[in-house]
Amino acid sequence: MITKFSTVYPGHIDLPDHGQDATPANERRFSNAELAGVFGKSERVATLMDRLGWHTLWMAEHHFQHEGYEVTPNLLMLAVHLAHVTNTLKFGCGFNIAPMWHPLRLAEDYAVADVLTKGRTVFGVGRGYHSREVETFGAPIIDQEANRELFEEQVEIIFKAFNNERFSHRGKHYTLPPEVPYRGYTLKELTLVPRPIHLPVETWQPVVSASARGLDFMVKYGIKGAVGGGAATLQQGPITAYREAAARAGQDLKLGQNLMLGIFFHLADSKEKAVAELRPRYEEHAKMFAPLGFLPGATPAQVEAIAKRGGWYEAGVPKLEDYMKTGAWFAGTPEELIAYLKELEARYPGMEDINLSTPMGTPEAMMLDQFQWVSEAVMPAFKRG
Repeated sequence: MITKFSTVYPGHIDLPDHGQDATPANERRFSNAELAGVFGKSERVATLMDRLGWHTLWMAEHHFQHEGYEVTPNLLMLAVHLAHVTNTLKFGCGFNIAPMWHPLRLAEDYAVADVLTKGRTVFGVGRGYHSREVETFGAPIIDQEANRELFEEQVEIIFKAFNNERFSHRGKHYTLPPEVPYRGYTLKELTLVPRPIHLPVETWQPVVSASARGLDFMVKYGIKGAVGGGAATLQQGPITAYREAAARAGQDLKLGQNLMLGIFFHLADSKEKAVAELRPRYEEHAKMFAPLGFLPGATPAQVEAIAKRGGWYEAGVPKLEDYMKTGAWFAGTPEELIAYLKELEARYPGMEDINLSTPMGTPEAMMLDQFQWVSEAVMPAFKRG
């Protein structure tokens, strides 16, 4: 049953215009001062959510995005800061893109954040999807097989470092430690200093393709899965596939257990008003994510249309209402959102985490208003005890 309410703030600035008739994504460019403003915005979002009783603020690691969409490059540094201006809110790394890190630097940095935030930083790893980011840092992403191979070895190293006082590793990409002389002896093993205090480390990963290989890997290391709404809520999709992977490993999970479902939402006094207010945010989201393959059902011709101003729906671009039908996007009243979440709760009895996110480009004032509305009008319906 749902007990934990979270959101994702990927680090977008307050854009000056929104929607298909606004500035195309590739034409956006902002000053350094505007881009750096997301840190103050993150602090204001975090302090409100902390006061209102939300569980986790998830953040996204991204680089070089002068377009203003996702401009937080270091989640762990930000988590440490935000933990010092809040009391109970947790901060999720959604996600540290492992191929852009040396695995031991990532393990060390997380361990420091775990200590400094007293366990309020939630670890998350991902493979990445922006070629501009991953390839610039010298790791593969165009070659998906090479990317997965590297990622899996990195995660193996990270968990060795977390869970063992002494460890070593010999693999295709890493030999740790190198057998070099050190203060009179030959180096044979390493100790992560510090190691995380809160063990085992709660770890999350996005579920995208839901391949058996990927899910078996997650279950092997006890990694929980973040899944999108819509098609992902179908029982033949990632939710059932994750439970089947757990069963292959000898684990008996309830449907939805160890998974977090993400939904883009907007509340208003009526469904019609909510749809009208959400539409330009959906269109801004599409401008950002359709060229990256994250607008399900969009054809290459439709993606090409999304890159231009106007004329989208004449070109057949999927509408907000199409994704509302799948459940990936929600627009309506608080009462309607409660009913939808209760339906999900009944369908997936093992699911405790729900992620309600305002879409890309939502202005700060609107974000804060939406989070407060959820806390006052939706969350009380899921209070336990």
